[in-house]
Amino acid sequence: MLEKFFKLKENGTTPRTEVIAGITTFLTMAYILAVNPNILSAAGMNANALFTTTAIAAIVGTLVMALWAKLPFALAPGMGLNAFFAFSVVLGMGHTWQFALTAVLIEGVIFILLTAFNVREAIANSIPKSVRTAISAGIGLFIAFIGLQNAGIIVKHDATLVTLGNITSGTALLGIIGLIITSVLVVKKVKGDLLIGIILTALIGIPMGITQINGFVSVPPSIEPIFFKFEFNQIFTFDMLIVVFTFLFVDIFDTLGTLVGVSTKAGMLDKDGKIPNAKKAFMADAIGTTTGAMLGTSTVTTYVESAAGVSEGGRTGMTALITALCFAAALFFSPVFLAIPGAATAPALILVGLYMLEPIKELDFNDFSETIPAFICIIAMPLAYSIAEGITLGVLSYVVINLIAGNFKKLSIGMYILAVLFILKYIFI
Repeated sequence: MLEKFFKLKENGTTPRTEVIAGITTFLTMAYILAVNPNILSAAGMNANALFTTTAIAAIVGTLVMALWAKLPFALAPGMGLNAFFAFSVVLGMGHTWQFALTAVLIEGVIFILLTAFNVREAIANSIPKSVRTAISAGIGLFIAFIGLQNAGIIVKHDATLVTLGNITSGTALLGIIGLIITSVLVVKKVKGDLLIGIILTALIGIPMGITQINGFVSVPPSIEPIFFKFEFNQIFTFDMLIVVFTFLFVDIFDTLGTLVGVSTKAGMLDKDGKIPNAKKAFMADAIGTTTGAMLGTSTVTTYVESAAGVSEGGRTGMTALITALCFAAALFFSPVFLAIPGAATAPALILVGLYMLEPIKELDFNDFSETIPAFICIIAMPLAYSIAEGITLGVLSYVVINLIAGNFKKLSIGMYILAVLFILKYIFI
C-alpha cells in the first residue's frame, strides 16, 4: 500500500529510510512544542492550550503535505512569525491577541486564493536560477547558525553581536560532543546517522544534568481558551492591512525558500528547476495557516528543519506522514519529547547545513552578474536571520545589477514586478 501510494521505489527510497527521515525531521523541530507556547503566551494567550494547538496545527499542515502534495516536508507554526505576532502586533502595536489571530486567518484565506490562481507558483518561477541555487546554500548557513545557537556554542555579544560561548561545560560542551559523535557516524556512513546522533547526545546529556525527563505520559490540555477567537470588527482597519501584508510577505518567501532550498538539496527539482507538486505544497501551507488561526496559533509554515529528514534519505510524503504521527504521539508523551535538549539536535542541524551547501557548485563563478546576487542571498539569510530577507535582497540585487549593467535579456517581467514590490515593502513596512 505504501509503495503504491508514495511510489517509494520510483523515488529511490524504502519504508525504513522514510521512517528514519520522518523521525529525524520531528526531533530537529520538536522544540517548537515548547518555544511557540512560550513566545505566544507573552501576548496573553494560555500557554497550556498553546502546546496542544501547536501540535495539532503541525499535524494538520504536515498531513496535507504528506497525503496530498506527497513531499517530505513538515509544517508547524513558524519561528519569527510567532515573535512578530506576540512582540510587534500585540505588545508593540497594542492590539489584542484576538486581533493578531484575525490577521493570521485573513492571511491564510488570501494564501488559499493566491495558491488556487497559481500566483505563488508564478513567484517561485520568476526567481533567477542562480538565486534559487543560492537559496539552498543560504539556508545551509542559516540552519547551521540556528544549531550553534541552540547548543550555546555561539552566543550574543554586545560589542560584536555574536561570539563563542563557554565550550568547556554545559550545553555547548554537550553540543560539541554530539557534533563529534554524529560526524563520525556520517564519515562511517552509518544508516540513520543524524537520528542516532540525536539520541546518543540526549542520553549523554542525562548524567551531565542537561537532559531531564520529568515523567512520560500526559493528557493534552484543552484548547478552549484560544479556539476560534477573532475580532472581525477590526478587519477593515489600516493596522490590519499592515499586519496581514507583513504576515503574507514573510510567509510567502520563507516557505518558498524552504521548498526551493530543500528540494534542490534532495535533487527533486524537475529539468526546468521547478518544485514538484508546488501548487499542492503551497496549499498545504495555506490550509495549515488557516486551520492554525482557527485553533489559536500564529502562521503555519514549511520548516527548514525538513532538510534533516531529506539528508537522511526522505524523498516522499511518507517522511512527512511519520513526522505528523510523531507530533500526534507528542500530544500524549510530551515530557519525553520535550526533554530532548537543543544541544542534542544541534549537531544534526550543523551537519545538515554542510549538506545544503552542495548546490553552490552549480554557480558559474566567472559570471559576476550571477554570483554577486547569489552571494548576497546566501550571506543575508544567516546575518539577517531570515530566509525571506535573503531572497528579497538576492532578487533585488540581481535586478538592479543586471539592469544597470545593461543585461536586459536576463530580466523577465516577473522579476521587475518582484523588485518593485520589494522596494515598496522596504519603504512603507
